[in-house]
Amino acid sequence: MIGRLNHVAIVTPDLAGAARRYRDVLGAEVSAPAPLPEHGVTVVFVNLPNSKIELLTPLGAESPIAGFLARNPGGGVHHLCYEVDDLIAARDRLIASGVRVLGDGEPKIGAHGLPVLFLHPKDFNGSLIELEQARPGEVD
Repeated sequence: MIGRLNHVAIVTPDLAGAARRYRDVLGAEVSAPAPLPEHGVTVVFVNLPNSKIELLTPLGAESPIAGFLARNPGGGVHHLCYEVDDLIAARDRLIASGVRVLGDGEPKIGAHGLPVLFLHPKDFNGSLIELEQARPGEVD
């Protein structure tokens, strides 16, 4: 059902500093910051040959990741994102298997402009999972 790992999301209190570290110390290609008000975050993508790192910081006090950062002031790994070839079929299969889909269960448009869903971390060994609809022909 799942395809390739699309990205690993890391929450950081200092987005510019984290982006500089990946770019200047590790030599990675780093995108410009992109505010996503509908998700309450600002993101930067670190492009890797086989995946991406998504650096996140809260966009306002009501951000859904503000609580994560309050519990982890230095930041940390927030979620893993996997691509799926049919997000709705994957959702329905997961729900039938007893997996909890967060929110209202309906996909929302994510940072890549594609539909996404999040799965409850208690159903995946404490890891928050994001499923993203793959672009046609991109699921391995």
